[in-house]
Amino acid sequence: MTLDPRHVAVFKAVMLHGSFTGAARELGYSQPAISQQMKALEKALGTPIFIRSGRGLLLTEAGRMLEAHADPILQGLARAEARVRAVVEMRSGTVRICTFPSASATLVPAMFSRLRALYPDIRIVLSESEPPASFEQLSAGECDLALAFTFGVADEPVEEAFLRVPLIRDPLVVLLHAGHPLAGAASLDLRDLADEPWIAGCPRCNVHFHQICAEAGFDPDVVCATDDNLSVQSLVASGLGAALMPNLVVSFTRHANIVAVPLSLPPTRTISAYTWTRSTEIPIVRECLEVLQEVAGYFATHRGGGAPAGITA
Repeated sequence: MTLDPRHVAVFKAVMLHGSFTGAARELGYSQPAISQQMKALEKALGTPIFIRSGRGLLLTEAGRMLEAHADPILQGLARAEARVRAVVEMRSGTVRICTFPSASATLVPAMFSRLRALYPDIRIVLSESEPPASFEQLSAGECDLALAFTFGVADEPVEEAFLRVPLIRDPLVVLLHAGHPLAGAASLDLRDLADEPWIAGCPRCNVHFHQICAEAGFDPDVVCATDDNLSVQSLVASGLGAALMPNLVVSFTRHANIVAVPLSLPPTRTISAYTWTRSTEIPIVRECLEVLQEVAGYFATHRGGGAPAGITA
């Protein structure tokens, strides 16, 4: 048995006016149309709900049961419609974003600030994961948007239904102790540091680090590895070794005893936002992507990165 809410609304009007004619007058239908809808309602219920008498309409037991529940049914639908409408109009609702630590400290707060100013009742839920775990969360429906970094095509998620929105190209720089002989250089070639001890980052970054060192012609002497950006900086500041760090990270926190030196041919990671292609039809997801692109443009201009344009599926 499946009830059509429209039939329940018509049934309620028939009860209010005591006749099909009165319900037709209120609803702007013809009397035969009201009769047809009530027949369809009885068919769905599998039993008569009216008995015609000289005094008008009498309700059967099934009809009396439906009358008792008609208002809660219609009120519940009205509340559900109002809540959905509020989400569509961005007067309420939740957007879930999975991101990685350096974006959490830069791009995401700027995005949150702008969204909150525009849509104060929107709730934003933030979780942190490095790729590819963030891609897995998006694939499983555990977030609506994932911010992630890639070093090349091989790092991209394999899910074809994902939409990729490039945000910013983030060059890597070399972190050196302030007293290092090369700390004052305008730029460096990675080969200039072939004999240095190194502090490595997260597992994914570490793989990429070894690859670019191999391309530069040396095997790095990694003396320590940590995925905590602040720890990397503190270790460099202690004189333990050099490190490669994304420029975005250096832009928001820098230890007093370290310097960031650009590379002459800097390796670059691309930061992008990912979502399901169909999710761009959801107003708040679409708005998040637009605000993220605006924020990324600011960071590209003021923090030394580069912002790729366009959206690719």
